[in-house]
Amino acid sequence: MNLWRGAHVEGSNCIALGTAVLRKLRLKAIRSGVWFRVLRRIDRVLMDLTLRVCDEIRNSGLARALLAVVVRLEDALKYSVPRVMDEVDFKLARRISDIALRLGNASAWRWASDLSFVRFLAVMRINEPSVLRS
Repeated sequence: MNLWRGAHVEGSNCIALGTAVLRKLRLKAIRSGVWFRVLRRIDRVLMDLTLRVCDEIRNSGLARALLAVVVRLEDALKYSVPRVMDEVDFKLARRISDIALRLGNASAWRWASDLSFVRFLAVMRINEPSVLRS
């Protein structure tokens, strides 16, 4: 959904934005818990009213305001725990478990299928400095 990045909205050159993408983004943000955590009330109201009233956004001021909200949502969704859990997956947990088993930790075999451990790895991934990310 990074279609919004780099988009420029200027005067009469405003591209008509459809609300279908906004609806999908809103639903995804609500389901992941980002909607209320990241957006201020005024931003949520702006998006909700736009989706209720408009089929297509033609006003450049409104489009600019919505673009800021969309970028904020996309950034938050990018680093949400469930999304990073999908990236980390159980493969990394299995590799760490295998290493711990080889080093002599007898109970490490449980880590490979432990959802809490995968969640822990996802949170660690989110919080690691961007310099270290591959």
